[in-house]
Formats: sequence, C-alpha cells, structure tokens
Amino acid sequence: KKTYYFLKFWQNVDQQEEKAEVREETLPKRVKRGWMWNQFSVMEEYTGTDYQYIGRLQSDKDPDNGSVKYVLSGEGAGTIFVIDESKGFLHATLRLDREEKAFYKLKATVVNKQTGLQLEPETEFIIKLQDMNDNEPQFSQEVYTASIPERSDVGTPVIQVTATDADDSMYGIGAKLVYSISRGHPYFSVDPTTGVIRTALGPKDMDRETKEHYQVVIEAKDMAGQRGGLTGTTVVNISLTDVNDNPPVFTQSVYQLSVPESAMFGTVVGSVQATDRDIGRNAEMSFSITSGDSMGIFDISTDKNTQNGVITVKKPLDYEKKSSYTIEIQVRNSQKDHVFMLRDSKDMATVQIRVEDVDEPPLFSKAHYLMEVKEDAPISTAVGSVSATDPDQVRRVITYSIDRRTDMDHVFSIHPGNGSVFLLKHLDREQKAWHNFSVIAKEFRHPHQSSHTLVYVRLLDINDNAPTFATDYETFVCERTKVGQLIQTIRAVDADAPSAGHSFYFSLAPDEANTSNFTIRDNADNTAGILTRRSSYSRFQQSVHLVPVVITDGDYPIQSSTSTLTVRVCACDHKGNMELCNVEAMSDSPGIITGALVSVLLCLLILLIVVIFFTTLKRRRKQEPLIDSKEDVRDNVVSYNDEGGGEEDTQAFDIGALYHPAPALEESVKQRRDIIPYDTLLYPSNLWQAPMTSGPVVSAAVTSSNNEDVWEFINQKVLENDCNPTGPPYDSLATYAYEGCGSVVESLSSLGSALSETEQEYHYLHEWGPRFRKLADMYGAADNDFS
Repeated sequence: KKTYYFLKFWQNVDQQEEKAEVREETLPKRVKRGWMWNQFSVMEEYTGTDYQYIGRLQSDKDPDNGSVKYVLSGEGAGTIFVIDESKGFLHATLRLDREEKAFYKLKATVVNKQTGLQLEPETEFIIKLQDMNDNEPQFSQEVYTASIPERSDVGTPVIQVTATDADDSMYGIGAKLVYSISRGHPYFSVDPTTGVIRTALGPKDMDRETKEHYQVVIEAKDMAGQRGGLTGTTVVNISLTDVNDNPPVFTQSVYQLSVPESAMFGTVVGSVQATDRDIGRNAEMSFSITSGDSMGIFDISTDKNTQNGVITVKKPLDYEKKSSYTIEIQVRNSQKDHVFMLRDSKDMATVQIRVEDVDEPPLFSKAHYLMEVKEDAPISTAVGSVSATDPDQVRRVITYSIDRRTDMDHVFSIHPGNGSVFLLKHLDREQKAWHNFSVIAKEFRHPHQSSHTLVYVRLLDINDNAPTFATDYETFVCERTKVGQLIQTIRAVDADAPSAGHSFYFSLAPDEANTSNFTIRDNADNTAGILTRRSSYSRFQQSVHLVPVVITDGDYPIQSSTSTLTVRVCACDHKGNMELCNVEAMSDSPGIITGALVSVLLCLLILLIVVIFFTTLKRRRKQEPLIDSKEDVRDNVVSYNDEGGGEEDTQAFDIGALYHPAPALEESVKQRRDIIPYDTLLYPSNLWQAPMTSGPVVSAAVTSSNNEDVWEFINQKVLENDCNPTGPPYDSLATYAYEGCGSVVESLSSLGSALSETEQEYHYLHEWGPRFRKLADMYGAADNDFS
C-alpha cells in the first residue's frame, strides 16, 4: 500500500510539471508563478522512524544557490509540519489521524536571506490526510431490546440496528458496511443493507409457550464485507409477547367437596383449579354452573389473585331435605381472541357437594306470634300457644320458657311442654294496651340448643271507664242576660276505645233538673251546651252556681259519671264581655291565684338578689387610707374602728403637733401628693404655711397656754378653708378633734348632749362660713320640713 501511494504521489508531480510546460508554450507571455502546486497529500497513521516526506515547495525565484529562505506558517507549522528553509522540502513530524482532523491549511513564502524581502507573495495551500481503513464499525447501542407477538408471520419486522464507520466513505470502500447475523438462526434474519431484523419461521414455530426469549448477534463488516475488512457486533434480545392462543383446562375432572347444613349465606364450600398456558389478561378465567343446581343453592366466582373458582353457599341448606348435590361447572377465558381461538374454547368438570348434618336448635313454626285477650280476663286465662320442633332427624323433646328479661313483672306464664301461654296478673288496657315478650325453646337433653321468638299480646277493650269532662271549664254568666243564652259548650272524654267510636249523652242530675238555674242541650255530636234558665243573676246574692252534669256513654255495659260545672256570676258590658266578678268567685280560680303568687314570689326573689349583690359589693370595696405615713399629716377626718376610752383617753394619740406649731411650720412645704396647689399666688403666703396635721381626739384637760396655740392653729386652718375654695377636701366638713374653749357650737360630742337628735337645732350652722353652707342647708332644710 505504501509503495502504491508513493508512486501515485510522484505521478501527480510529473503530470503537473508537464501541464505547466504546455501551458507556458501555448499561453501568452506572463509572469510565471513561483509555486509548483497548491495541495499536498499525506497518509494517516504513518509508522516510520523518520519524518514523513510530504513534498517540495519550489519557487522560480530560487536560483538554487542557497540565497533564499522558505518560510512556513499556519496550522501545525513548526510542530506538526516542518520545511527545509533552503530546499523547500516539507515533512510531517507526528503520526496523524484523519478521523481527528482531515486536512490542515498552511501558508508559505520565499524570503531573500540577505535583504529579508519577500520574493513571492504569501500563498495558502492545503495538506490533506489520505484515509486508511483503521476504524471498525460501531453500533449505536451495545444491546438492543425488542419484542413481537407470538404466532407472527414470516418476515415480520422486529427491529432495525444501525452501525457507523469513522473512515472516509468518499474514499474507497473502507466505510461501506454489510450486516449479517451470526447467532439467532433459524428464527430471525437481517437485511444486509438496512440492518432490519425479521422473523424467519412461521407462526407455529414462534410459540411463546415453547420458547419466549431469544438472543440474536448481528455483525457489521466494512469494505463491503470483503476479506480484510473490520467487523463490529451488537446483541439484540428479542421476546415473544403472549396472545390468547390457549384455553383454560381443569386440573381435575371431578371435585368432591362438603359443607355443613348450618352454613350461612356466602360461606365458602371449596375451590376448583384450572390452568392456562397464557399469561396476564389472556389467562383470566370465568367460571359458571351449567347444571345440577336448579334451585340456585350455590354460586361460583373467580378469585382475582389465584384465578381459582370459589364455590359459595347462596341459599340455606337442609340436610334432612337433601344431603348431596352434583353440579356441572365450566371454565373459559374472560378475554377472547377470535384470531387465534376460532372455536369457543372451554372446559367442563363435575363437582360433588356433600351436606353434613348439624345438630340444629328448635325451629318455631312462626317468626313471631300475635295473641289477643280481653282486659278483664281472669288469672290463668289461656292467651294462646307457640310451637317449635327439632329440625334434625332425631326429633328431640322441646321445652318452653319465657325470657323474664322481657317480662319482668311476671304477667304471663307458659306451659313447658305444649307452649300454652297463661295470665298471671289482671290486665288494664288503659294502662298498657300491648305486652311483648320473648319465648325460649330448648332441647330437653341439650339445653344449649335453643332459639327465641317474639310474642305480641294485644288487650281487647271493655267498657269499664265512665266519661268525664274533656277539660276544666271556667264558665261565667252575666248578671243581665237572656233566657236560653248559651254560656258554655262542653265535651267529654273516655279512656275506653270502642270499635264503633264514642257516643256520649249529657243531662242534668235528676235532683237538679227542676230547680237548677241552668239547662243542658245535648247536641248529639258528643258535645252539649249550657243554657241560662232566667234573665238575671245577682253576684251579690249568689256569686257561684254549681251545675251537676251527668255524662253517659253508649257502650255495653253502660258507664256514666257526674261532673260539676262551676259558673261564676260577673258584671258584663252591653256586649256581654266580663268586667268584674266577686272576690269569692275569683278565689275559686286556682289558675289566677297561682299566677299571682308566682309573680309576687318572683319579684321578691329578684329584690333579694339585688340587695345581696350590693351588700357584697360594699363589703369588698377597699378604702384608700387617708394617712400614708406619720409625715403625711393632713387636716382630714380619720376614722378608727376602735372608739377607745372616750374623750378622757389621751394616751392613744399624740397631740404634741398641735401644742408646738412652730416646729410644724417646717413641714409646711409638704403638700398633698394628689393635689398640685397651682393657685397659691391667689392667696397670702402666710395662709399656706399652716402646719398640715391630722387631728385625732384631743383631751380636754390641757393647759391654757397650750389652748392658745391650738386655738390659733384652728383659726388659721378655718381661714384657709374659707378663703381657698379649690383646695381639698371639696365640699366636705373639715373637723378637728380639739373643741377648744369659747366655741360657738360648744361640744359636738353626742356623749355630752342631753338632747336627742330630733330635739337639736342647727340654725347656727349658717354662721360657720361658706365651708359649712352645704351642711347648714341639709340640716336646716330638714329642720324646717319636719318642724
């Protein structure tokens, strides 16, 4: 190969030189171009030890005496490609790969070595790599996966595989690929040109139930499959998908099952099994009963998890009536595929079911019993009877009893042998019209075998109650009325319930028929009217009239009663509306008295709650202390719960502050914390320098010198309060414990007063100044009003 390429290369050189000479002879005279060619070729994957010779650049400006220099530039110049500066020989220094880069663009020029001037303009040329078959075909996937339905026809496409070759497809046949199958015969084939895999056998041979998975190996060979070409391979995994081409088949032809006769609805008798070679939905089965069960005693369904046929009880079983059943069942596919299963594929099997005898409890002849008895029936009267039998073949003796949890009053009893029900107590329909209880039937030797039934006893009515007024009537008659005036319509009620309905008759008592002030008119509709027999009544002579009414029913035996109607005599207006009745008559109405009492008691209860509320609120109210400390002395009244020893007790309080007012002047700067004396400039400063001190009870036994100090202090405080209307306490009485001598009011203590409060006069309060004006107005006004 190498020799071939070298010869080809030099032939190209000779041909180009000949063409150049011919062109030079035929064409007009022009400047000759200095380059011999503009494209070179070089083989890829060169493995020689020396640099690979590419060709020679030669200019006609080169006298070939070494005076010029060839300069190379462009892609790979100096590294991949080098040039002999004096001769122009071009070499490749590295092993090149066409698949990495197919050609390189370079530029060359000729320069005078001495002057450095370019003898030729810089010209671009290309070095192209000649391809070698050095790359094997590569498939797009290492492993392919595909599937087709089983029973597919010959030539059915499965999948297409594709391979590529990195070699130059434009140069030779090194990149021309041919596909072939190396594994997978005789089931599959591959198209050598397109790589499409197809089935090679018919539907009978492509059976999933016989073989489901196939592994096919495909080869791709370059150089059109000729010897010496390179080969690539890939694996294709092909699976056959299932189609419904197999019917289900029972694993047994005869199944034997058993079930107790006590089995309830839905009880599982057993299961039958069938197999299907298909899978998935194609293997789903449907079971049915075809014969042997005309009464519909059993049912069969498909278990979705196991696909087994499950036989269940649909109706009650009775061993004594039928002890065995033989039924025919069939199975078929739920999903039908008419392409592969031309006939109705199904399978049949026989199921023999044996009913097992069970010791059953007694069975009553009825689900419940209804009995009737008159309410006046005597004790031991037979009400009715119940009956139960043993459903087993061995007819055991049955005993009866009443479930006393349903008849706790022991009204009824039952005969244990024949089930007859008797009365134990007298009955009253008006108290209870129905009696319901439960009867228990047990096997005599097996008491645990028992059953229950309900007995409903209805009491039949007899006429044993007399009719009475339907309500308590409140009837009045006006003093002035008319004869035959209707004043009340009355109705009656009866606790009995005759089948034909009630028929009541009303009349006056025989002893009142001629003397009564009223008459009765029977309306023949179970009502009656009370009519006046005279035109005037006097509530002062007789305020209440009693009218005895006899009410008789129409049933047998006849019952009657006498009810008294109370009629009040009242004063009425011209329209007949009641205006006033006597007190005695009013007192006869318990409704009015009760209403009044309830109203009074309710008002008293509300008043009591209000009083308790305000009393509690007053007790809980916290009073702010008037004096916070000994230094905070004020001219306010201080209350003490302890009265002490009276006026002569001088040991409990210190009066020294009043005796020595001079030191107290130092405390004058201490003002009340809750009042800011913003009006101090309105009054003389000496008025605000009086000592603030509280005045508890001061003993009267003081010296005259001390009295003068106290007197002066009190006068100063009185003057302050008279001249300062904004200072606290507002509109209140400022009292001082020391009375002093020569007071205009003398002693204010009630202990030394010989007169009572009602005997005192308070006119002098008007002379005490503006601070006592409110007190003077209060007591003065009271004096005047009650004098």
